[in-house]
Amino acid sequence: MIKVAESLELTTIKTFSKPLLANLQKLGVSTVQGLLLHLPLRYIDETHISAVRDLRAGESAQVEGEIVHLEVAYKPRKTLMARLEDASGQITLRFLHFYPSQIEALKVGTKLRVYGEVRSGFFGYEMVHPNCKSVGEKTEVAETLTPVYPTVAGLTQSSLRKALKLALAQTPLAETLPPSVYEAFNFPSFAESIQALHHPAPNSDLQALQDKKTPHWRRLAFDELLAQQLSMRKHYSRRRSVNAPQFTPSKYLVSALLKSLPFALTSAQQKVALEIERDLSQPHPMQRLLQGDVGSGKTIVACMAALQSIENGWQVALMAPTEILAEQHYRKTLAWLSALNIRIGWLTGSQSKKERVAALQAIASGEAQLVVGTHALFQESVEFKNLGLAIIDEQHRFGVQQRLALRQKGQPEPHQLMMTATPIPRTLSMSYYADLDVSVIDELPPGRTPIVTKLVSDARRDEILQRVREACMQGDQAYWVCPLIEESEVLQLQTANDIFALMQSEFPELAVGLVHGRMKSSEKQAVMSAFTNGELQLLVATTVIEVGVDVPNASLMVIEHAERMGLSQLHQLRGRVGRGAAKSTCILLYQNKLSETARARLKVIYESNDGFAIAQADLHLRGPGELLGVRQSGVPMLKIADLERDADLLDSAKSIADQLLKQYPEAAEKHLMRWLASAGEMMKV
Repeated sequence: MIKVAESLELTTIKTFSKPLLANLQKLGVSTVQGLLLHLPLRYIDETHISAVRDLRAGESAQVEGEIVHLEVAYKPRKTLMARLEDASGQITLRFLHFYPSQIEALKVGTKLRVYGEVRSGFFGYEMVHPNCKSVGEKTEVAETLTPVYPTVAGLTQSSLRKALKLALAQTPLAETLPPSVYEAFNFPSFAESIQALHHPAPNSDLQALQDKKTPHWRRLAFDELLAQQLSMRKHYSRRRSVNAPQFTPSKYLVSALLKSLPFALTSAQQKVALEIERDLSQPHPMQRLLQGDVGSGKTIVACMAALQSIENGWQVALMAPTEILAEQHYRKTLAWLSALNIRIGWLTGSQSKKERVAALQAIASGEAQLVVGTHALFQESVEFKNLGLAIIDEQHRFGVQQRLALRQKGQPEPHQLMMTATPIPRTLSMSYYADLDVSVIDELPPGRTPIVTKLVSDARRDEILQRVREACMQGDQAYWVCPLIEESEVLQLQTANDIFALMQSEFPELAVGLVHGRMKSSEKQAVMSAFTNGELQLLVATTVIEVGVDVPNASLMVIEHAERMGLSQLHQLRGRVGRGAAKSTCILLYQNKLSETARARLKVIYESNDGFAIAQADLHLRGPGELLGVRQSGVPMLKIADLERDADLLDSAKSIADQLLKQYPEAAEKHLMRWLASAGEMMKV
C-alpha cells in the first residue's frame, strides 16, 4: 500500500487529547489528511483595530476599548447591554442570550477587543453577540486573517485552530504528482495552498477567499476533482477486465420489432441503439446510462437491447422503482414482444404466493426470457438461469447495493443498462458518472406538441375548476396532482383525499378516480387501468404518477402547491401530459407569499420545456447532493470543488486522469490516497 504522510491516524499526534480526538471523530475527521483538509467556512479580519468613529454600518470590524457601562434590560426582552469606549467614541454591545459568567467578563473597567458586524441601533452603532477577548498591555494583533471552521458542540474554534497548527507543524506536505500536471495552471504548491488557506496573509482578498476563487482554493479544487476522476476511471478500467457474455447483433428479433411498430425511430434513438448494440457485443460488462427527456422513447431502445440478449440465448431483467411504472413496462413489452413469441415474466412484492412461486420457477428454468418487476427482482429467493442483461429504469431511485444485488444474479457478470428521464447536467455527468458510458436521446418523437405551462395563484381556483370541467366535457382527460395523502398540521396543504371528495361533489357529471402510494397494488392498478382505458375522465393523484404513466388522451394537468416541489419533480409530472397529438396544458397552482427559491423554481419551469436546461437550473438551486440522492449514490461528495464555479478545472481533470493512470500509476495511487482514503468510501460500486 502506498502511503502519504498525512494519511496517518490522528492518534500519531501525541499531544492530541482523547476528548479532542472524540470531537474530531464527530466531525468525521480521523486522519491527519482529514484534519488538514477540514478547511474554513469563512474568515474574519482581526489584523487591525478600527476606531469607533471610523466604523460603517453593515461592515465587520474589530474595536478595542474599555467597558464604561453594563446593565441587564428586561424590556422588550431580557438583554445584556454594555457600552465599549475608545478614544474616539462609544459603541453598544448587545447580548440576547447570555450567562452569569458573561456578566462578570463584561464588568465596568474591563479592557476588551471585540469583533462583529456593525449595525445602526437606538443608541448609535452597536454589535450583537460580537466575539470578545480580554486584552492586556502585551496582547498582540493577529498576524493573519482568522479562519472560522465547521465544528460540533464541544469543539471550540480555538481548539480547532490549535489542532491544525500542530498538525501543520508536524506534517511534511509533499507533492503527489509530477510537476508536468500543473504546468498549464500556474498553481501554487499543495503545501503553500494548505498553509495559505489555514493562515491567510493579512493583505489577502477577503471576498475572493470567501468565494473560493483564490489560486490556493483553485489548486485544491483541481486536486480534488482529479482524485474523483482517477477513482472513477479506475472503476471503468477494472470493469473492462471482468468477463461478460458477448452478444452478436440481432439478425431477426430487432428488425421484426421495428417492422411491427406504428412509428419510426428518431435519429437520436437509432444512434443510441447502435451504441448499446456495440457495448453488448464486447466481452466485458456494459455499464451505460441512457438519459433522455420525458417522452423521448427510451423504453423501445431498451427493448431492442433486450431482444439482442434474448436472441443470443440469455435472460433479461427490467426493474422499475414503483409497481405503477413496472406494470406500465410489463404491458408495453407484452404488446410489443408477445407477437415475437417472447415469454415475459412478472414479479412484484404484492403477488399472491401462488403467482410468486410460478414466476420464480419460470425465471429459474429460463422459461421467462424477459422478467419485469420492482425491487422484488433482487431478493435472495430469485434465481435466474442465465441473466445476461439488467435494465434499471429511473436508476437514481435505487441504492448502490440494490443495483449491485441485481448484477450479482448473473454469472458471468451481466451487462447493465440504466435509464433516467431526469436529465443530468453536463458537469454532473462528467464528475459523478465518469465511470459510466453515457448515451443521450436529445430528440422527441415527431407529432408531440409542446406543453403550455401556466402559473396561477390559488386565489383563482374557481377558474381552474371551470377549465377542468370544460376539458373533460370535450372528451379530454385531466390529472389533479396533490403533494400529500393526509392532512398535515405543519404544512396545511390540500390533500389528495380532500381534493378527491371536492372533485366528486364539484363534478357530479364526471367519473373521478383517486390514486396514491398507500393504496393496495391491485387498487392502484385498477384505477390506472380505468384512466388509461378512458373510463375515468379526471384522476386525482399524488406524485406516485411522476414517472412512467403514459395516457395519450390526458391533455390537462393541475398541480397543487407547485411551490413546494422540486424542479425535476415538476418537470417529470408535467411530462405525463403532452404524450398525444392534442395541445396540452400544465397549470401550476401556487400559494401567495412565495420564498425567493420557490419563485426561482417556478420561473424556470414556466420558461422552459427543455429538461437539460431545467436540470442545470436545479443543480444551481439545490446542488449535486440533492440531484444525485447522495444517500444512495455511493459516491463521495465534493467538499472543495464546485461543479459550476470550477467547470473549467473539471474539463482539465477529466483529460489528465486517463493519462496519469497510464503513465504514472504509482503517483496516481498516491494522489488517490491523499484525497479519498480518509473518506472511507473511496470507490463507487
